[in-house]
Amino acid sequence: MKLSFVHSDTEEAKGAAERLSERYGNHDSREAEVIVALGGDGFMLQTLHDHMDTESRIFGMNRGSVGFLMNDYSDDGLLERIADAEGETIRPLRMVATDLAGDDHHAAALNEVSLLRQSYQAAKIRILIDGRLRMEELICDGVMVATPAGSTAYNLSAHGPILPLSAPLLALTPVSPFRPRRWRGALLPNQSTVDLEILEPEKRPVNAVADHTEIKSVSAVTIRESRSLSATILFDRSHGWDERILLEQFRY
Repeated sequence: MKLSFVHSDTEEAKGAAERLSERYGNHDSREAEVIVALGGDGFMLQTLHDHMDTESRIFGMNRGSVGFLMNDYSDDGLLERIADAEGETIRPLRMVATDLAGDDHHAAALNEVSLLRQSYQAAKIRILIDGRLRMEELICDGVMVATPAGSTAYNLSAHGPILPLSAPLLALTPVSPFRPRRWRGALLPNQSTVDLEILEPEKRPVNAVADHTEIKSVSAVTIRESRSLSATILFDRSHGWDERILLEQFRY
């Protein structure tokens, strides 16, 4: 099995990559069957982006701080672990953000697309689902659309629901809603198109963020799941994604 080792900038990740390369060999990522990512969740996201829509599968081992998307680290038995691993296909969100100058910006997000206020004033956002008005005005710090893969990240911190990876759903979650104060968001079919229109965009500026891509001062954002792009992530069979989701829901 041809492996390609990639790592974050930490000394711990670099050292692990050197040891594993000596033991298992290190191939160019374009020739490798599996990309082994060494770092934390942020580095795993970047690796998935870099190898999206290729035949490469990504097996992560935690050399970072959180590692929800990562497997436990070990020098031993790597080939056997990869051969026995379970694969999960992740489809990103497609964001089209229109700025105040009328220019469109395109980006993909494996975790979430979030809109966040830029100034001290709360954002005012109109929400349409599949072209139908669902909320005339949400006054808030922001709002996001999260994939199942991203539901345990920023979405969970904003009190959004945790979604199993196989669930054909998206989470629409507000960030610190002021009006309507008790609105906690919605679960949407993954084929939905979400249109978010910024009200008073010059007075109440809003930025749009798709994973690591940020667009300043937007007037409207359209979000839908991509049907063409995908990435494959590998998990140890003994601690697969479904098990991680269950454990996360019973933490307190």
